[in-house]
Amino acid sequence: MRGLVMIVSVHFADVGVRAVRSVLRERPRPGEVPGLRYAETTLTGAIAAGPPKVRPGRAALLAAWDDDAALDRFLTEAPLARRLAGGWHVRLRPLRFSGSWGPMPVEIEPGLARDEEDGPVAVLTLGQLRLRRALPFLRANSRAAGRAADDPAMTASVALARPPRFVGTFSLWQSASAMQRYAYGSAQPQHKNVITDHQTKPFHHEAGFLRCRPYAAQGTLDGQEPAAAAAMAPRIP
Repeated sequence: MRGLVMIVSVHFADVGVRAVRSVLRERPRPGEVPGLRYAETTLTGAIAAGPPKVRPGRAALLAAWDDDAALDRFLTEAPLARRLAGGWHVRLRPLRFSGSWGPMPVEIEPGLARDEEDGPVAVLTLGQLRLRRALPFLRANSRAAGRAADDPAMTASVALARPPRFVGTFSLWQSASAMQRYAYGSAQPQHKNVITDHQTKPFHHEAGFLRCRPYAAQGTLDGQEPAAAAAMAPRIP
């Protein structure tokens, strides 16, 4: 049985402050781009403790595709792909999904969630913010973001936003076990506390959490290729 979302791609590029608005307007639409299932163009920022830190001039594209061939066509034919070509993009195969995200219905392909393969993993969080819960969300998220930023097993991270409601994150980890220690460990429970707060009084109208296996990447982000760095880094016990 074929999953509704076969692969996911995440793209980051420094396009300049003036060009970011153009990137936001050029969000690809399913039905108009062959093989595209979902797309969102966003502003970016740092994952760190404290108030949100926007990265002026850096834009992002999140997209889900039928297969690699559909993504390849987009990369060679679409004007937006040319705008983002000077940055970095990674191809991801979904392993696990929790929550819900109506614009991108996710069905994991059977046999892909191999927890015994403790290699690099990428995590996407997707949220449709309740505006009245924005301040409590930012306070709670600041504590968890500060803890994540200090974790040596996280090799890349980007905060995502498309005002007024879309908020998300992308993070790349050396291993699934390291990511799970951050997310669910008891030694430093900041992330677990955010989950508890959200379950008690939701921050979002809808939220999804997608774990993926990176399998191909191109370009650089802040002078390095993060997927290769995650694969080659010594495992942190």
